Amino acid sequence: MKQPASDPTRPAVKKLGITETIQHILRKDGISAFWRGIGPALVLVLNPVLQYTVFEQLKNMLITRRTAKLKAAGAVVTAAVLLSDIDYFFLGALSKLVATSITYPYIVIKSRLQAGQSHALKYKSSLDGLLTIVKEEGIEGLYKGIGSKLVQSVLTAAILFASQRRLFEITKKALGPVGAK
Repeated sequence: MKQPASDPTRPAVKKLGITETIQHILRKDGISAFWRGIGPALVLVLNPVLQYTVFEQLKNMLITRRTAKLKAAGAVVTAAVLLSDIDYFFLGALSKLVATSITYPYIVIKSRLQAGQSHALKYKSSLDGLLTIVKEEGIEGLYKGIGSKLVQSVLTAAILFASQRRLFEITKKALGPVGAK
């Protein structure tokens, strides 16, 4: 399945339709080619689970710490200490950093399996891919390209958590107290 050449001296290669593409994949790699990389993709569901768990744990630790400081200073603390938008921004960023750092190796394995690169074809499974990468490329092989992924996803999460909290507060104010008419 080659794309038409942009070089006019090369003969044009016929583009395959969806049916022909499916038949080509079936003949070339078999039915399993359609699910190549599905294992790591399912593991990646853990990323948001980790992100929100880390976020909540860090948020609770920060509230507990600030409450203790206020009590130690003699303040009467009756309600939970509120966090600022900046707190939510940094908690969101840190939680995404942790989640992505843990799950990124699976992104590498998934992309290699799905791309069907020659070195990925020698992997018998996701675990075999993980072990092979570590053996041949070291731990750093599992984190190739993480820099750009972190910039994108950490910043996105930071903005998401800060703006979500701000929008919640604005909406709460706009709606007024619950039950008031």
